[in-house]
Amino acid sequence: MPLPTHTERDPERIPPPPPRLLRDEGRFGTGKIAAFQYLTVAVFIFLVAGFWDLQVRNPDFYLERAAENYIRAIPVPAPRGKILDRDGRVIVDNHQSISVLLSRENLKYEHLRPIADGLNLDYNALLDRLHRYESWPKYESVMIKEELTPEDLAFVESHRDADTFPELSLFRTQKRLYPADGMAAHVIGYVGEISESELDSPDYAGKYRLGDIVGKEGLEQKYNDILMGADGEKRVKVDNLGHEREVMEDKPAIPGKTLQTTLDLDLQAVAELAMDGKRGAVVALDPRTGEVLAMVSHPSFDPNMFAGRIPARDWKELVENPGHPLLNRAIQAQQAPGSTFKPIMALAGLETGVLDDDFHVHCSGGASFYGHYFACHLKRGHGTIGLHQAIVQSCDVFFYTVGNKLGIDRIAQYADTVGYGHKTGIDLPNEASGVVPSTEWKMRNYRQKWYAGETISVSIGQGALTVTPMQMAVAIGGIATGGIWMQPHLVRDAKLDPARRADLKPDNIQKVIYGMWGVVNEGGTGARSRLANISLCGKTGTAQLASAAVLKGTGLGKTTMKNNAWFVGFAPREAPEIVVATLWENGGEGPFAGPIVRDVIKAYFDKKARLAEQQAHISATNVPPFLALRRPSQP
Repeated sequence: MPLPTHTERDPERIPPPPPRLLRDEGRFGTGKIAAFQYLTVAVFIFLVAGFWDLQVRNPDFYLERAAENYIRAIPVPAPRGKILDRDGRVIVDNHQSISVLLSRENLKYEHLRPIADGLNLDYNALLDRLHRYESWPKYESVMIKEELTPEDLAFVESHRDADTFPELSLFRTQKRLYPADGMAAHVIGYVGEISESELDSPDYAGKYRLGDIVGKEGLEQKYNDILMGADGEKRVKVDNLGHEREVMEDKPAIPGKTLQTTLDLDLQAVAELAMDGKRGAVVALDPRTGEVLAMVSHPSFDPNMFAGRIPARDWKELVENPGHPLLNRAIQAQQAPGSTFKPIMALAGLETGVLDDDFHVHCSGGASFYGHYFACHLKRGHGTIGLHQAIVQSCDVFFYTVGNKLGIDRIAQYADTVGYGHKTGIDLPNEASGVVPSTEWKMRNYRQKWYAGETISVSIGQGALTVTPMQMAVAIGGIATGGIWMQPHLVRDAKLDPARRADLKPDNIQKVIYGMWGVVNEGGTGARSRLANISLCGKTGTAQLASAAVLKGTGLGKTTMKNNAWFVGFAPREAPEIVVATLWENGGEGPFAGPIVRDVIKAYFDKKARLAEQQAHISATNVPPFLALRRPSQP
């Protein structure tokens, strides 16, 4: 009979394992249990330490880190307020624009170069921009390009998926829309991203932050707080791919306030056209109120270039342009006023008693003072001449003589009275003050005494004397209104200083005004500026940049050193409503600048007459409501 297999054996008959084997298995099981216990204790201690760090030591830090994992902040820029002219017409508006944001919480730095290439950005500039935002929370995105072109938009749309550049996102905003062709550019100014130096300045510190768009020049800068408004913000939940899933908070932006200016777009357009192709400035204002009606500076620039971040190439071209288009010549060009200074000289002579009705000077074409011969602009001379004809014909010899009798300090006193040598207070940044020389001024600036011979040149608006077109308009406007100088301003509700008044004899003022009327209406140097039915008063000015003796042998061309042409005028003579000053750099002779002033003043009165006719027509055709509702009587 065969032996049974192992499986067929009776279990009860299988012998038990030896005792030593049982002891080894018990030891092995006990070791595993002990190791598991130690591991459990270690994990528990780790968790307790983690919870301690999370809940007790740094709860705010980890809470922010947790929020960054699923919350994204999308800025909602506030649209800037509109800028209007005095009649409510829009000068500066906003337009819809699309910008691209770069999320930094899921940013891969190897993506930056292809992103920069695709959006036509400078790679190093993009790195610098991100570096400036390192202190910001990661969930806040950074705008890397504004005003996307169709090509930029197509690039972002086709690459912002999860597999390519999930860091990119688009958002809509409103950007500045300025007038075409640089119209009123120097008045309006422009906006740009706030710089780090501005953030450190007292005017901006604590009020703005990196990335804000602020006014950089002109009214945009001066009234930035009014125009800017308050930005909003939208916080959204996003998934791990950066896709928006839920809006958690939506803080709307508060638009900036509208700014109504004193500018008249009709006069502004006429002044711009009159200066087309010229280099210089025009200022028109109401001398009764100080309201600026028009302000032009040429050459100009296009503020729309600054609506986004201006390319470095374009900025360089503007800065290096020999015409200096960024210079606001209306308030920053400090030039010798030439013969437009003679009305102030006449007023000083009359007020001090140096001049009276019997005072006459013989002009033979020039005169000698202190060993130097000073020529008159009319080589054959004016003959024996009194004050009125001296103003009308702009006789240099007459005013040389008056200036020599007055002395530089009395001349400076009356120049100061009309506002020369001081900022006018116009509500624009970076206004220049000009220069009024005196004995004290020369000693303070040059540590030298004033020589009497220097006074002769100042007497006809040359030498060290410099003014701006704005100063000239204000100065002559104050004389025209009887010795009352209003602070010039561009915004209707601007805060103004009280009017300045001078204790001047009305009869003396009228003699000066009569002389300026004769300049235009009695065949004087401003005869080509005469207007029919409008009593226009004015004064020409021809200011040398350098004498012929100085230019000789320098190689400088006749065009670059050609005389500056000035003209200042107001109307009507009896009750002035408008004063206009113009500077035409290298314009040659003062009479050539006269038609610019004439055209602006004519446009003012033409518009006034047109509006009066329209109002008369409305009044004549207007039927009272109670008459319009009455039925005709029955027979």
